[in-house]
Amino acid sequence: MAGDLGFHGGVAVAQVLARRGVGFLFTLCGGHISPILAACKAKGLRVVDVRHEATAVFAADAMARLSGIPGVAAVTAGPGLTNTVTAVKNAQLAQSPVIVLGGAPATLLKGRGALQDIDQFALMKPHVKWAAAVTRVRDIVPALEQAFAQAQAGVPGPVFVELPVDLLYPEPLVRAWYPIKPADQVRGLRDRLMNGYLRRHLNRMFAPAGGAVAPLAAPVAPGHSEAQARAAAQLLDGAQRPLLLLGSQATLAAARVGAVRAAVEALGLPTYLSGMGRGLLGRQHPLLLRHQRKQALKAADLVILAGVPADFRLNYGRDLPRQARLIAVNRGAEDARKNRRPDLTVVGDPAGFLAALALAGAGGRWSRPEWLRTRREQDQAREAEIDAQAAPVDLGEGVNPVGLCRRLDDAIAEDSIIVGDGGDFVATASYTVKPRGPLSWLDPGVFGTLGSGAGFALGAKLFRPQAEVWVLFGDGSVGYSLSEWDTFVRHNVPVIAVVGNDASWSQIAREQVELLHDDVGTVLRHTDYHRVAEGFGAEGLLVRNDEEAGPALRRGKELAAGGRPVLINAICRKTEFRKGSLSM
Repeated sequence: MAGDLGFHGGVAVAQVLARRGVGFLFTLCGGHISPILAACKAKGLRVVDVRHEATAVFAADAMARLSGIPGVAAVTAGPGLTNTVTAVKNAQLAQSPVIVLGGAPATLLKGRGALQDIDQFALMKPHVKWAAAVTRVRDIVPALEQAFAQAQAGVPGPVFVELPVDLLYPEPLVRAWYPIKPADQVRGLRDRLMNGYLRRHLNRMFAPAGGAVAPLAAPVAPGHSEAQARAAAQLLDGAQRPLLLLGSQATLAAARVGAVRAAVEALGLPTYLSGMGRGLLGRQHPLLLRHQRKQALKAADLVILAGVPADFRLNYGRDLPRQARLIAVNRGAEDARKNRRPDLTVVGDPAGFLAALALAGAGGRWSRPEWLRTRREQDQAREAEIDAQAAPVDLGEGVNPVGLCRRLDDAIAEDSIIVGDGGDFVATASYTVKPRGPLSWLDPGVFGTLGSGAGFALGAKLFRPQAEVWVLFGDGSVGYSLSEWDTFVRHNVPVIAVVGNDASWSQIAREQVELLHDDVGTVLRHTDYHRVAEGFGAEGLLVRNDEEAGPALRRGKELAAGGRPVLINAICRKTEFRKGSLSM
């Protein structure tokens, strides 16, 4: 136990995490980081060990998005760290405040061929906001305090702190590792010089701290000026067809999502939600639009991008009509001006700006009932089309994936979190499955990463244990996560997974076959993924046709309520629901 060994570097790490309100440490064990794990457990943090380091970072990412507190993952040196790179890059592009603690070889052995010794800074620096290599025990606490501040400041993102193994273990044990010869064994000048060098190195490593390090103040979100709020109000006064597009940045402060919702309601603008903003208005709010966004933008005369860059999702700005006025509010100046110069650029926190703007818009100042009615009619027309496509069809074996998603929408509880990890099936769900409330939808974000599902579901269920957590997989993406059913079982995390199994990487195959007349590399099997889950000790259910879908979803809910993780393997027919949706 860490308490039996007295103070050491691992204890310093645990103390900072506990003080910062971190309740969970995600990890895959390794000798370089063992003192961190033991100390965190002794301090009362829950240490959750997974089967792949990327899962640890994805789980920390989900914890950060839902809690508003940076999520933390600890991984061992070398391959332990290299395994995280995709998840770290995903967090960077999704603007998630994640702290990665990386073990490293002993300070004196770096560059000398030690086990798992690589240039970890060169690996991580392009993918993080900030990185630090600690070389003294006294610097662990200041480095971690700085890591928390950097992860949340400005545009949030991941940070990396490298902690060599000899800084983490107890001082007496580390001193015993170093080959300092006893006086009676010293032979000549070389031995005396080596002993002196090692003693100086150790004394520097374990030099006492100069005093207590006060936690850094919580970062203040970038603000806006009163003049910018007035300018936006004037633009809105002159608009007859305004639209609000709201993204993840508006929900970065989890404690303030209720205030953001109230601001959106006060503005009274037709609103599209994306990223972590999905679910902010519930599933049936009169201001909420889900479909025909491109057509709505084409008709708009003013667009507010609140934490939404004009990247490929807006056709690199081309979906924003040139005749429309544009207000871009973003924590990052580059994203605010990406691919389109706004009429008003606000480099600040979208949540704070919307709140200020809502005060000016009280009393329905910018309500445009006829414009909203037109947009809702188009939305409802698209919903009717989807309902028609969701109807069961007598085609023998196989589930209609659109209908399956409609049944999912009927089945999930009001207090639920939906995790998406996949291509075609998950994108179909994004049109048909409605998040129930704020902070209830998790997907990778702009990087389009596959393999995030198990980690996101793990973090979500641990953060909100009373919620139903549904993770929707394509049969391609589930291959990245299957070993984590062992994690769900060992840690008693009863998530419900639904795999849309059409034996194909369909999002790629649909366009590839049409354009190149070859399905090479896109063909899978109707694999028994439910049996794989059973092999890890979870529950597996098979759905072979439309009639079996509803009962299987209900049974999955019952099993999860009883504490069992569940995988529902739905054998799906292929559809043309998303034909022509390949992004470039």
